[in-house]
Amino acid sequence: MTKTHPTILVVNDDGITAPGIKCLMEAMQELGRVVVVAPDSPQSGMGHAITIGKPLRLDQVDIYEGVEMYRCSGTPVDCVKLAVNKIFKGRKPDLCVSGINHGLNNSINVLYSGTMSAAVEGAIESIPSIGFSLDDYTLQADFSHCIKYVKEIAIQVLKNGLPGGTLLNVNFPATPHIKGIKISRQANAKWAEEFDERMDPQRRPYYWLTGVFQLNDGGEDTDVWALENGYVSVVPVQFDMTAHHAIPLLHSWTFNV
Repeated sequence: MTKTHPTILVVNDDGITAPGIKCLMEAMQELGRVVVVAPDSPQSGMGHAITIGKPLRLDQVDIYEGVEMYRCSGTPVDCVKLAVNKIFKGRKPDLCVSGINHGLNNSINVLYSGTMSAAVEGAIESIPSIGFSLDDYTLQADFSHCIKYVKEIAIQVLKNGLPGGTLLNVNFPATPHIKGIKISRQANAKWAEEFDERMDPQRRPYYWLTGVFQLNDGGEDTDVWALENGYVSVVPVQFDMTAHHAIPLLHSWTFNV
């Protein structure tokens, strides 16, 4: 049963002033008490990085009236760790939501995503967690068509919980004409990276990462298919990276040592 006044931790990787987190924060305020902890600058592509070897800053800020907000000098994962340890002081919020990210985190992108890594860290802390992303990388992105889906998915997680070690990766198509929700699997794809080489004024080379998204999956049950066909994709994600199906093969090997 849904808790009457749940406490919801809101995080992101685009930074505390990003339009996406404002949208997510406002949606969650309709469901419970919101605490926002977000990086002080964009942290896209940070994955599950944490800060070691230098101090972290955590400052309470007054950006939106009536909202408890904290600005963190670290990564998205640092934000979750500090929230649990210093703001909630070991008490767990009822829900952790991350986003809404400017840009997709479908398929293989889940491995690189700071948005999703923050949600993963929430799940590691046994907090029901969801990452939300929109297929629009611009600061002018319109999140309005995502709101009712964000709220409904959050309500379902609060009501039903999630299996242990599991979180949700939710991606929205850019179109406002959404057909519905598809429970999907992660598509088999990768980035074929290229590095654009240039020269600085001292004639030393430097590189800009570019690349092409290569889809190696024609299935109609994937997150890529769902998004291309106007659906919200919902993928259950786990952080246990054991390849369980490979264990019998390794047991058949003979190690001559």
